[in-house]
Amino acid sequence: MEQHGNERTTPIRVLIAKPGLDGHDVGAKLVCRALMDAGMEVIYTGLRQSPEAIAQAALQEGVDAVGLSILSGAHASLCRKVAQQLDARGLEGVLLLVGGNIPRSDFGLLGELGFRGVFPTGTPFETIVSFVREKVRP
Repeated sequence: MEQHGNERTTPIRVLIAKPGLDGHDVGAKLVCRALMDAGMEVIYTGLRQSPEAIAQAALQEGVDAVGLSILSGAHASLCRKVAQQLDARGLEGVLLLVGGNIPRSDFGLLGELGFRGVFPTGTPFETIVSFVREKVRP
């Protein structure tokens, strides 16, 4: 990443993934578009990705953040597995985000797994964009 003073000169790179068997990706694609419209580079891995494939793509792409879109209800298990796979590849510093059908009662667990941003269905796109900009340090 290039810097001039405190200002970042390369775009923030975000990987958006759909882990597990969930086949609904309209929301994920809309988040991708919002991030791209905000000037970020977005890599979308597509549907039904394994935690291993997501972590490998994050490593290969050199991303600043990994966002998971999960509507299936398996967010705790999938987030745990993705975090473990990222850690195994030395990507502990990557910003982790998750969005979808996530009950507020699970926010604490997801935070313990390293997910700094939890965005339930219906979160305004600007909230997600602002969060990524704020948390990805120059």
